[in-house]
Amino acid sequence: MNYRTLVRALIASAALAAGALLAGCDSDEISLAANAKANQPVPPKLIAAMTEKDMDLQSPILVRLFKQEAELEVWKQDRSGRFTLLKTYPICRWSGDLGPKVREGDRQAPEGFYSITPGQMNPQSAYYLSFNTGYPNAYDQALGHTGSQLMVHGDCSSRGCYAMTDEQIMEIYALGRESFFGGQKAFQFQAYPFRMTPINMAKHRNNPNMPFWKMIKEGYDHFEVTRQEPKVNFCEKKYVFDAVKPPDAKQDPMFQASAKCPAYVIPDEIADAVREKQEQELAEYAKLVAKGTPVAKLNTGIDGGMNQVFAARVPGGNTGLSEGGEGQSLSLSGFSRAPGTIPSTVNPPHAPGADEPVVAAPALTPAPAPAPPTRVASAAPTAQSDGFFSNLARKIGLGGTADTTAATPPPSPAKPKPEAKRGEQAPRSEAAAPKGAASKPAETKPAETRQAATRPQPKPSVSDSAPVAEAPAPKDTLVAGSQPIVQTNSFDSRFSAAK
Repeated sequence: MNYRTLVRALIASAALAAGALLAGCDSDEISLAANAKANQPVPPKLIAAMTEKDMDLQSPILVRLFKQEAELEVWKQDRSGRFTLLKTYPICRWSGDLGPKVREGDRQAPEGFYSITPGQMNPQSAYYLSFNTGYPNAYDQALGHTGSQLMVHGDCSSRGCYAMTDEQIMEIYALGRESFFGGQKAFQFQAYPFRMTPINMAKHRNNPNMPFWKMIKEGYDHFEVTRQEPKVNFCEKKYVFDAVKPPDAKQDPMFQASAKCPAYVIPDEIADAVREKQEQELAEYAKLVAKGTPVAKLNTGIDGGMNQVFAARVPGGNTGLSEGGEGQSLSLSGFSRAPGTIPSTVNPPHAPGADEPVVAAPALTPAPAPAPPTRVASAAPTAQSDGFFSNLARKIGLGGTADTTAATPPPSPAKPKPEAKRGEQAPRSEAAAPKGAASKPAETKPAETRQAATRPQPKPSVSDSAPVAEAPAPKDTLVAGSQPIVQTNSFDSRFSAAK
């Protein structure tokens, strides 16, 4: 019976994808499945998991992400209408610090609630596949926060984004695509600094971002007690969750992020369940503080994090700020192999002032690519502080004394293709796409210094026996300010707002 269900699901997926290709060049379906990568079917193992959990292939999804644990969760609606966890993915790389994104170029990966529409899915990504988080949302804009093109993508390389392996983003993209084909208008993306547990709240109690984190924890709690996507609104420059009109009101409340909050109420069944949960956690939090739970260090200067599953398989690997906080669901022992291809140029987190060496993945063995790689932009040349020819010139007496002190100028960034339009985020992981691509154009991949100029095709995967080198100290970066993010039912102009 399960086998027949699996076969029917695969046939339905293929038929829908084929129908989408015949539907017309301007349709969302064409945008979602514009090439072989974007049209890969959901893996049979995932479909089998859906069958076990009483889920339909095209039922709605919801995504939650945690920086400290370096995990991304995909939740899916079962036939009872509740969301159930389908799969947890380790995050290969994220950049910045714990805390929300505040300004263009701060290298921060955003935190808060966002809505992902079909128009934010990018099948032409320079980073295999991607979707745009929609940052900044109405809340961010009300606070004057800036930034653009903040993505979840493949390639394990981040400059303000959340980077997965190519194989992982292929699965996540396929799950999102199928939910859109099933009628979901947008799926919710919730990004947190860590799992919002009493122990994590106690450890970070002195962090200046705590007021923001307490605000988005309200939405976290709503989802935890209802297993339903919380409705998100903004007013008075704050988040409001699951608001409905008062009993005596004739119309739904109208919310504006910078305006005074309208009259609203939260349904009693949700409000009571959330209150009970929060009272229990507050009591536990007070006990943890009273017994002297250590406070997490601030302003470490470490640039982001990496899940231990990946850090353990990269020479000099370091988890950075992803130290596996309370509630981490993945363990290294659960993975006999890395979950996807780790690029040979991956840079794990490094300490302030430390160089970013090109880290080559050890014990490389070819892995079957999930689809023919179609890179849009090539990596930038490797940066060097002192080149081979400069050393040679000094040894044979050329260049005079000035050559012994002058630093080699940095390499020029890789030029984008003529038709590619460079985005505004600098630096960032995804740039704006060229005109002329179907609905969702390709971005220009930004130059990343100290990376190899070429990448092997197909990318090798790291074997289980790869030696684990000592982790170097973490790397410096801007420490982001604080403040929150997100909304739910205002999906129409999200992609344009990202600019």
